Amino acid sequence: MKFNEKITFEEIRKIKEAFVKERDWEKYHTPRNLLLAMIGEVGELSEIFQWKGEVMDVQKEFSESEKENLEDELSDVLVYLIRLADVCKVDLPSAALKKIEKNAIKYPSHLVKGSAEKYTAYRKHLEITSGDNDNSTTKITTSSSNSSTELKNNINTNNNNEIDNKNDEQ
Repeated sequence: MKFNEKITFEEIRKIKEAFVKERDWEKYHTPRNLLLAMIGEVGELSEIFQWKGEVMDVQKEFSESEKENLEDELSDVLVYLIRLADVCKVDLPSAALKKIEKNAIKYPSHLVKGSAEKYTAYRKHLEITSGDNDNSTTKITTSSSNSSTELKNNINTNNNNEIDNKNDEQ
């Protein structure tokens, strides 16, 4: 399934901001209150899966009512997350891409493919010494203008560079 590309986080942020202003709820939308409300919604989301065992395909295994409930609870979590980011002045889409880039460095595909281990299990492999022995670590450049395609290319390039550097060391 593909997300609707016509709806952006910014549109959702603006709609929620107007919704809150229209009701004079800004004074209640503190970071703490929004976080706690979101956690409550995550709890409601968890209840949908509780006692179901491992669900591999929601579309096949859930009733129409369960799918609608899932949609509602996922939406509640997302809307609270966007509102929390707004109140905290965090550009959530840019922050999310930056975090994915950090995780690409922390979890290079050639070291973690098929493994669920935490990065500390292979941390020693992450540090790549450059040719001039300055102990610099490979980095992916971050830019808020990076598209998801550019991000994927950066991650792949970074992982290939790490492999090349490892081979040079051997």
